[in-house]
Amino acid sequence: MDGQKPGSGAAALKCPQKLSHLSSPMRAIIRLRRTAQMLKKGLSPTERRTLQGDPQSKFLQRQISLGKAKLGSTSASVLSQASFEKAQYFTFDTSVQPPLTRSMKQKKRSKNPRVLYPGSSRRYLPTEQKSKAKRCLLLLVGIVCFQILNAIENLDDNLLKYDLDGLEKTMHREVFGQPLAIESIIALLKDYLSTHIHNKPLVISFHGPSGVGKSHVGWLLAKHFRSIIGHNFVLHYFTMHHCPDHASSLACQLDLSKKIGDMVTQAEIEEKIPFFILDEVEFMSLPLLETLSRFFQTNQTNEFLNAVYILISKEGGKEVTNFLLQNVSSNLSLPQSKVEELLTSLRPVLSHVHPLWGFVEIVPFVLLEKNHVQNCFYEEMMSEGIYPDTNHIESLASQLSYYVEGGRQYAVMGCKQVVAAVNLL
Repeated sequence: MDGQKPGSGAAALKCPQKLSHLSSPMRAIIRLRRTAQMLKKGLSPTERRTLQGDPQSKFLQRQISLGKAKLGSTSASVLSQASFEKAQYFTFDTSVQPPLTRSMKQKKRSKNPRVLYPGSSRRYLPTEQKSKAKRCLLLLVGIVCFQILNAIENLDDNLLKYDLDGLEKTMHREVFGQPLAIESIIALLKDYLSTHIHNKPLVISFHGPSGVGKSHVGWLLAKHFRSIIGHNFVLHYFTMHHCPDHASSLACQLDLSKKIGDMVTQAEIEEKIPFFILDEVEFMSLPLLETLSRFFQTNQTNEFLNAVYILISKEGGKEVTNFLLQNVSSNLSLPQSKVEELLTSLRPVLSHVHPLWGFVEIVPFVLLEKNHVQNCFYEEMMSEGIYPDTNHIESLASQLSYYVEGGRQYAVMGCKQVVAAVNLL
């Protein structure tokens, strides 16, 4: 005991006595301070032996050993002596930068948008990605074009069934002096017969002076469509034959209504369009015209909307004749502008007779010239088996009456008297 230093053993022996006089919180702080100092600086062999004799020091030693074991198992690098010696806690030393976190790296990376390529590699432009929507759009366009083409082919197939081209050639061959009327009729029929579903019936009305070919065109239409769709769907109605003057007007109305109703009903079942060719309409009574006009309305059932009506009348013949004589020119036919003017002046006259002509397609038939009458004589003589001598035909044509305007001759009665003149031969 005498050989020990006064500041080593005596101080160590007096520490337990001093700690006992302090409060428990203060003692805990002192123990923690000692623990920290032992971990930081280490203890000498003499101090360790001194603390081993103190029961509180033994407790602290056990706690320190347990703490070292736990810290060594979880994070030995943090609680080791080297880490405490190199730690810079609670200092303002900025020489060592804290490690970069992931978010900080992303922010730093976003500040530099340039893409740096290695010097040894090749640079390629980004590949353009093809959109699948573009392919779908092209497919849709192809489908629409195919549907349109198919619809056009269906329209052509429907017109081929009626053979309107053959009808047009026949009319041009057998009807003289009416090229504009024939073109108008064929155009209206092609437009209507291209489809089977309609919102109104087609009504065509022929007007012109006597003998210009109106009834002959009606006969050609009846003959052609009977050969195409059958006799049961073509009605050729003559007013003076089916409804003479002595017949009851009510009976004529019932008879015409029944014929039209039965025909359109049967045509709807077989998906065909019936044709009603009504000649001598100028002799129809007003009640019969009223009955007929009801079938031209749009507020009807479907079977009555799919029908073609051809009206043949001499009404407006004087107006057509006067207009033609006042507009004679060197041309062989009226220009389109003159035809529109003729229709404009003709429609009010017909509407005054009956309102039904305000909703129909009017086709005017003009006067025939002398050479057209000669062709009529030629055809009639051929059909009767008479040799068509040219001088004889000119002699017969000269016996007829003509309008003379602008150096051209127009037959007053057209080809009406041709048949009677040939029968006298």
